[in-house]
Amino acid sequence: MSSDTRRARPRRLLPLAASVLLAATVVLGLSACGSSSSGGSSGDKVVIGAAIPISGELAGFGSFEKWGYEHAVDAVNKKGGLEVDGEKKEVELQLLDDKSDPNTDSASVQRLISQDKVNAVLGSCTPPLVNAGAVIAERSRIPFVTPCEPLGAFRAVKEWEYAWAIFFDEKEDTENTFKMLEDLGLADQTNKKVAILHDNEPDGINFSKLWEEAAQKFGYDVVLDEQFPVAQTTFNTTVTKAKASGADIVLGQMVTPAAIAVRKTMAAQGYTPKVMALEKGDEPIQFAEAVGDLANGLLIPTYWDPSFPYPGAANLKKEFEADTGQTYSQHIADTTAAAEVLLAAIEAAGSTEAEAINKAIGETNMETVVGPVEFAEDHTATLPLVEAQWQNGESIVVWPEDKATGKIIFPLP
Repeated sequence: MSSDTRRARPRRLLPLAASVLLAATVVLGLSACGSSSSGGSSGDKVVIGAAIPISGELAGFGSFEKWGYEHAVDAVNKKGGLEVDGEKKEVELQLLDDKSDPNTDSASVQRLISQDKVNAVLGSCTPPLVNAGAVIAERSRIPFVTPCEPLGAFRAVKEWEYAWAIFFDEKEDTENTFKMLEDLGLADQTNKKVAILHDNEPDGINFSKLWEEAAQKFGYDVVLDEQFPVAQTTFNTTVTKAKASGADIVLGQMVTPAAIAVRKTMAAQGYTPKVMALEKGDEPIQFAEAVGDLANGLLIPTYWDPSFPYPGAANLKKEFEADTGQTYSQHIADTTAAAEVLLAAIEAAGSTEAEAINKAIGETNMETVVGPVEFAEDHTATLPLVEAQWQNGESIVVWPEDKATGKIIFPLP
């Protein structure tokens, strides 16, 4: 197993249309992506690859993706590999750093296919990166399975033939905060005013629109919808506007460095709403470590928790923390599951031929560590969501009550 995870400066994420266009049209020199071994052309191994954000704004996700992919491959190899062409073959995983940059991701996936001769590709994280790689795989007619992209953004690109996504749906996510407040009897303890803070990356734009729709549906008033560039680092004006709006509920969609800056700026300005979620940005443990007690009470949309009754769920957390000495993230589960689905499909196909693997992926119906996975006609498998909160450095499920591992903090301290 080899990987190339050299660090680089953070790079600004591109809008969805631009990133997909670059992925489809740009041909870059790939020598900077790092070295790898001979790949799948020798026939003695099954070779899969992935470009993931080991550095850049999304590195907090990439570290967990790396572990999840490696964990799934290691588990298969400990059992002797995959049975392909009538014999057991070791699986080799090639990992490249896409540096949180769509242009680098598309180039890296092209390198994995053209130079490393991978038999299939696993995805990165967030729409700009995942879609950049998926377009390259699709054009090359190579199977591509991804976690870590909200499904609406995945569907919006095109009708996929070789790309498949396992994750949650944004519409469910944006409605769940309001459903939770209603269900727990907390809605009337707010003024039902909502401030939306989001960057201009596809997730940010899409979530803003869906939050507006959800707020209207549940009888809330959006009093501020503030957009800012992904690369923005200071948020005094943004937070001043949110505070002036008087909103008891702040919903945000942004990368982790921005979420850290927003939360600290809110504290500095003395603005404490009753409910807050800074989605994507507040999810990694790096956020909670950076802001300390200011993380307490922030909501995290959650598709996996080690308490869930899925095969291997509790052990996955233990294995990750024993291996790394770090606090787990739910992304160890969706990446492990995506790799498990791909590896199972290769074995079900009994072949490394792209068409056979792709057909087998489409026929997937299996229990994974993140729950049951079965793909719809649009190539998506939806993971249901719950609401969790940061509480003293831990992610605690607080809704629905039949899945809760603790009580909700309300209002925000």
